[in-house]
Amino acid sequence: MEYGFWSIVPPLVTIALALAIKNVFIALIIGIFLASWILADFHLFTGINDTFYSLVHTFESNSNTIVLMSMLLIGALIYLIERSGGIEGFVDIMVKKRGVIKSKRAAALFTWVLGIVVFTSGSLSCMVTGSVARPLNDSMRLSHEKAAFLVHTTSTPWCVLFPLSGWLASMTGYLTSGGVAEESAINTLIQSIPLNFYCIIAVLFAFVSAVFSLDFGPMKRAEERVNRTGELDDPASAAHDAKESSAPVSGVKPRAKNMLIPMATMVGTILAVLCVTGGGNPTQGDGMQSLLWGCMVSVLVVSVMCMVEKLFTLDQLVSELIHGMSTMLPIACVLLFGLTMGSLVSGLDTGNYLSSIFLGVLTPALLPLLTFIISMLLSFSTGTSMGTMAIMAVIALPMAANMGTSIPLVAGAMFGGSIFGDHASPISDTTIMSCATTGCNIIDHVKTQMPYVCCFAGISMVLYVILGFFM
Repeated sequence: MEYGFWSIVPPLVTIALALAIKNVFIALIIGIFLASWILADFHLFTGINDTFYSLVHTFESNSNTIVLMSMLLIGALIYLIERSGGIEGFVDIMVKKRGVIKSKRAAALFTWVLGIVVFTSGSLSCMVTGSVARPLNDSMRLSHEKAAFLVHTTSTPWCVLFPLSGWLASMTGYLTSGGVAEESAINTLIQSIPLNFYCIIAVLFAFVSAVFSLDFGPMKRAEERVNRTGELDDPASAAHDAKESSAPVSGVKPRAKNMLIPMATMVGTILAVLCVTGGGNPTQGDGMQSLLWGCMVSVLVVSVMCMVEKLFTLDQLVSELIHGMSTMLPIACVLLFGLTMGSLVSGLDTGNYLSSIFLGVLTPALLPLLTFIISMLLSFSTGTSMGTMAIMAVIALPMAANMGTSIPLVAGAMFGGSIFGDHASPISDTTIMSCATTGCNIIDHVKTQMPYVCCFAGISMVLYVILGFFM
């Protein structure tokens, strides 16, 4: 069944509500209901029933369940590390004793570099980079908005520029689904990377912003707020979120090893599982499985360390673990709703409807630009880059071949536009994860980052117009 205009109502209402009432939780619930109601042919009680069951169906996906479990485990891990004096000890060494990180600029650069190093998965990058860099960023008084921007921008945007991971198979698969010959798909992908202007500009600007403290708009005001008051979050958002802070157990000596060993265990386990599942090649490994194993083993290690150091009894340890997981429960619920929303929007066939509107009438030279714009709108509405690529590949790439437009150029526009929504949408999973690990309010992150991503997109559009006439 075709839903036409109704297919774009749920995502538009969700995004508008999220920005208007500054409560993603409520906005997503309403969006899920609207989508379920439309899919139920506007039968009210069927729509309400389907709203509940759509959340249940989200857990039918192994990857969705693993991401949600990993978020809870990350919450337990960070909480135990902090309670055992690990974060205090790590900051003490990096800032006070060794002086490795001596300034806010150094902390921001460390965050950027760490995000570049963790390139196998956008979700994994957000989890690892945000968790490891947060204590240093907080100690150097880097605003949570700026930290979330750096973590987010070095996740999925970098993954598609350096796709030596599962992204390689996915992106080449999208190209072949759009009619690119299998034997030339890799070469086409390589040619498209320098034409993915949005991601290139985003990653480079994040570096410049970190090194030269270059900010503007709401982000600049956030940094000025920190310098003036020391508040890492907007006071209004901090009061609304009511974050619960944890402190080391009374009398515990700060121990950097209580952070370094569990974190090293997590990274090492992830790499090991990537190698095992990839048949010796970590770039071909199972990212979701490695994330789950990394989180589980690191939590086990820090738990054993706490027991050996006699910080907790067994009963107390279990209580601490549960309490740590609970700190991530609100953000895990938002992610659950976001994943559910994405599935329902896919059922409404929103992507094909938007594509049919914008790709109906155009000239060959404007195909790259229009592909980029449609990919932006679709990914922003759905919060998914992969889904947008899958939809746009089978529409835009055959048109490029038929019109004689450069396929690498159109592919670069498609990949960049798809990442825009993943980077900018408040219902994107990496948006939610970036905020979860850096402590930033989701709406504050979207609000401060939006002028940046719009500038990146604007410059990209100009370049696609120019190259559309010359390539």
